[in-house]
Amino acid sequence: MQKQFLATGFFLLSLMFPLKVLAQNYDDIYVFGDSLSDTGNVFNLTNESVPPKPTYFNGRFSNGPIWLEYLASDLGLTFNPNNNFAFGGATTGTDNLGLSFLPGLKQEINEFTTINNSADPNALYIIWAGTNDGLEYFFNKTPNPIESVSNLSAAITSLAAVGAENILVVNLPDLGKFPVTGGDSQTASVLETFTNAHNSDLTTTINLLNQELSPETHIIPLDVNSLYNRIIASPKEFSFTNVTDSCIGDLSVVPIKVPVKPVVCNPDQFLFWDEVHPTTATHQLIGELAFLALKSASIPESSTLLGVLAFATLCVISLRKRHSY
Repeated sequence: MQKQFLATGFFLLSLMFPLKVLAQNYDDIYVFGDSLSDTGNVFNLTNESVPPKPTYFNGRFSNGPIWLEYLASDLGLTFNPNNNFAFGGATTGTDNLGLSFLPGLKQEINEFTTINNSADPNALYIIWAGTNDGLEYFFNKTPNPIESVSNLSAAITSLAAVGAENILVVNLPDLGKFPVTGGDSQTASVLETFTNAHNSDLTTTINLLNQELSPETHIIPLDVNSLYNRIIASPKEFSFTNVTDSCIGDLSVVPIKVPVKPVVCNPDQFLFWDEVHPTTATHQLIGELAFLALKSASIPESSTLLGVLAFATLCVISLRKRHSY
């Protein structure tokens, strides 16, 4: 059923844009970031204690597969966890908010570039980090979006230097709308301000790097912020009934030390699984957004065209969500 709606989406997009934009293929996926992309790294290094079973699914910080796995499936790939360098708690720098011995994004990138002097040019490289930079606010540190984006720029440049040609870079959803704020207006304001500055600077940085780096390097932005905003504004459109609370309740410590609690909600109706992490239903939507973004990455950078595409993409994702149950 879902493939039928995906085909419908591509039909709609193909009416607007040349079919060649739908032709990009990848032979592998490499991932860098935090718990939003971690498929078991923290779990394996903590003797399968974080995140705890059965509240969390197979080492994912969610109740099921995460967006990378949905994306890989849509791309016709089998996701290889050995290619996942993302660790829960990672900031864009060297800090990890979960466990001090775990890496930040800088160490993740350094590990990859040390092992791979020559990256596969036909692979897809994904960077999604910055959430924990904002959540450092809970550790009495003022979030610094300029520093975060500078770290992301360095990560992108490092991957490009070893031959990565296709780099998907994800922005941040509005952290001020996350349940972790507890409804506190001051906290929400600080995190919203950080998110807006981060995303604005990241867009500028991606545009500059696309001009400055090798012509073979393609940095593809993924606007998860718009998806979250659309879901929060129109939850019924995506078959959600609750987009403000977390399904399993409060976290004991932000962001990855979590309690084991019985699940009494219907997770398919929730945007958030816990106070920070999305449900697998939300992850699926993110995966679909990434898939459509990758398949349309060759569209000329006209703001009008991209605006139409963004709207069409979100409509297609909404359509798939409504017909997936």
